[in-house]
Amino acid sequence: MNYYIVFLLQAILPISLLLGINWLSYQNIKLKSIIGLSLLGLICGVMGYLQLPTNQQIKLGLNLFLMILFVLFYLVHFFHSSKFAYFCQFMLCLAAGMLWARDPNISAITNTDVINTDFILHLSAVIFALIFCFLFAFWLYLLLKQTKTAKKCTALPFLLISLTTLFLLLPLTGEVLLGLMKLQVIDLTKARLSFVAKSSNLISYTNYFIAVLTALSLIFFTIKIHFANKAVVKQTHQPIEKRKKLAILQTSQRTLLWGGIALCTMLSAQLYWDQIASRPPQLSEAKVVTLDKQNRIHIPIEQVKDGKLHRFVWIASDGKAVRFFIINRSTKTLSLAAVFDACILCGDQGYVMEGDQVVCVGCGVRMFIPSIGKPGGCNPVPIEDWQQTDTDVIISKKSLEDGLNYFSTIVELDVKDPVDGTTLKNTTAEHKYNYAGKTYFFANEQNLNAFRDHPENYVAKEENP
Repeated sequence: MNYYIVFLLQAILPISLLLGINWLSYQNIKLKSIIGLSLLGLICGVMGYLQLPTNQQIKLGLNLFLMILFVLFYLVHFFHSSKFAYFCQFMLCLAAGMLWARDPNISAITNTDVINTDFILHLSAVIFALIFCFLFAFWLYLLLKQTKTAKKCTALPFLLISLTTLFLLLPLTGEVLLGLMKLQVIDLTKARLSFVAKSSNLISYTNYFIAVLTALSLIFFTIKIHFANKAVVKQTHQPIEKRKKLAILQTSQRTLLWGGIALCTMLSAQLYWDQIASRPPQLSEAKVVTLDKQNRIHIPIEQVKDGKLHRFVWIASDGKAVRFFIINRSTKTLSLAAVFDACILCGDQGYVMEGDQVVCVGCGVRMFIPSIGKPGGCNPVPIEDWQQTDTDVIISKKSLEDGLNYFSTIVELDVKDPVDGTTLKNTTAEHKYNYAGKTYFFANEQNLNAFRDHPENYVAKEENP
């Protein structure tokens, strides 16, 4: 739900700011006309974008169209015309719809055939965000109208529209450059690719950018308008006139209050997404297990038969961490599965248990628990040749070594050079050699060569110090 709020705000909040400035051109605001034009523009933008082919020529043309639209609006906003303001209202909402339609996850709303809980939540989030954007535009209009009436902060609309237009143009310019390079109209260069990457990354900071502009507007308004209104009220003593001034002061107070609420709302939504909602689930702590003298791991069945995901980790001789988990796949009988905490498709991001479901962290797919232990899809990679006795799950070293290639985490270990006994760190040692299934580390190349020539001498020495 938070996703749809945040990403709709990213697409439409800058347009809402431009709309708030555009409304200053109206002589008399007709709310029904504005709402109708806004909805019509949004629907046309979304549906039009979704119906168009997705080839590079069309994408390039749309990006150029949006760039031209924002530049023209910036130029014509200096000429206050009520009729032209209605046209700008429609075109800006059309652009907002096109920008939002680029979200690949919009299909969860536009292409759904079933009205379920997820669809209702997603649609509610979209409606809330749209209402917020409209109210934000109206709030900004009221703020700017008060500054215009007071003939103070007259440069504020110019500052807001200039910065917002520039912010909108930068990612579009990057996308145009990328499209031209893909179509081989211009050469692909390192500098151009760098600009494309950096400008495209700006989109993720849209809500923070609008929040900064909102905060600046509130600061300017407080200093230039609200404090001035307070001073006027204190200086006015005639009762009727003072009531009029108090009404103006209360209006400015409400403007500040609603601006603060808007600022908190957009920041809260974005921060919640960045810090919580967008982060993958955290893996539970893995219990470290070691091999016995027969190079096997024993895990008591009593510890793993409760139907929960029990995660373990075995550290190989080179420090590679091999994670695996054991789970009872049945609620009625004992049906254990021992699998690596990784899959062929998503790598070693692992699995978490949410409620009574096992979820792949990499792609969010929910596992059919009875199928865990079988190969294929996003199922965890099975551990081969593990055994189950009446009391223990037994996994051999060889079975665990089969999973080494699925993991990338290296644990720092203190290791000894088998030749001269020097203590080293496995993560910093420059020389290593694998012999008889174990990795040995060396302080220098001479020790490595000595071991490689006669490893049996040093292995025997290490085993019988």
